[in-house]
Amino acid sequence: MWQVYLSGEIHTDWREQIIRGAEKLNLPVQFSSAVTHHDASDAAGDVLGKETDQFWRDHKSAKVNAILIKTQIEQCDLAIIRFGGKYKQWNAAFDAGYCAALGTPYITLHDEDIIHPLKEVDGSGMAWAQSTDQVVEILHYLTKDQ
Repeated sequence: MWQVYLSGEIHTDWREQIIRGAEKLNLPVQFSSAVTHHDASDAAGDVLGKETDQFWRDHKSAKVNAILIKTQIEQCDLAIIRFGGKYKQWNAAFDAGYCAALGTPYITLHDEDIIHPLKEVDGSGMAWAQSTDQVVEILHYLTKDQ
């Protein structure tokens, strides 16, 4: 069973598209992801005490979220890192760098119009996909004999 971590953009249904595609082909893949509900992610550190300064609220929440993210990246066989066009996904770039440092293969998923700003991220990745269908086809190829 392949463990695939889905990282990045949270404003479209790209994760669900990949999951549905893998299920349709009955691929031996399990998916994990960071918390994708924006408000819940932003509030992850609130349990540690109320903050009046936004920096410290974000700081605590980022650290709590990092427990989940680091664990899932360290346990995955492959990461899919999605960069959308509307927002800058600094967290996704960080996840790609962490994968590269660990030697964990990753595939980037983004449109052609942001190739240049992602050249280093793409350069360390194993593939650049432009659609979720391409990602599913790669997963199919990787798991076809398992």
